[in-house]
This record gives sequence, C-alpha cells and structure tokens, in this order.
Amino acid sequence: MPRHILVTGGAGFIGSHLTRRLLSRGDRVTVLDDFNDFYDPARKRENVGPLLGRPEYRLVEGDIRDGSQVDRLFAEGHFDGVVHLAARAGVRPSLKEPVLYEDVNCIGTLRLLEAARRHGPKIFLFGSSSS
Repeated sequence: MPRHILVTGGAGFIGSHLTRRLLSRGDRVTVLDDFNDFYDPARKRENVGPLLGRPEYRLVEGDIRDGSQVDRLFAEGHFDGVVHLAARAGVRPSLKEPVLYEDVNCIGTLRLLEAARRHGPKIFLFGSSSS
C-alpha cells in the first residue's frame, strides 16, 4: 500500500536518492528543502528537476525552523512517515557559526518533532549531521 512520506533535505544528495527510491516503490513523497548554499543550490535543483511535475511528488521550499509552515505542512500532508535529513552540515563551519547550526539542527528538528507529535505520522527517522 503506498504511503505518503515527508523527506526533509530531500533536494540534497542522500535525500534526492531516497526520494527516487520511495517513488519507485509507489510511495507519494513531499520534500521540504531550503536550498541553502552550503552545497551548490543549482546542484540541488538538478537533483529534483526530473521529479517536478510528477503527481506523486511535491517540492516545498521552506525552512524547518518555521514552525507555522512545518505545522501547516503536516496538517495538510497526513504523512505516514518522516525522514528527517535536513541539517546544516560541516564541522568547521559549525565552529564559525554555532548559533546558526544550533538553530537549524536543534530547533529545526524540535519543530519537526512537535509537528509529528501533533499530527501523528507512525514513523520518524532522523539521519543526523556530523555537526
């Protein structure tokens, strides 16, 4: 039975490959990605380009720290599962911008967990950053 999965960070290397795999097995996928510039945003757009226009695929450009957007997304999506891959990556940059990294990686994750608790997907899989 097809499931509806939210993949955060789904425009990145791992997320886009996972998304393709989920789609190939018949699942519906919503991707939430902010296209930040730690990795080339043009490359991320290339990753998702072939998926755009597929009825079982939805791309949402947004920030996991935006609690209102995240909550709306969960309320509308009725997700069966979440794969949380969105993060600020890189140990060295995290030392230069610790507040940003804490905000995205900790507070952003908390926003997702809170929305998941309220809206009840059965699975929440967290792929952690090294940062």
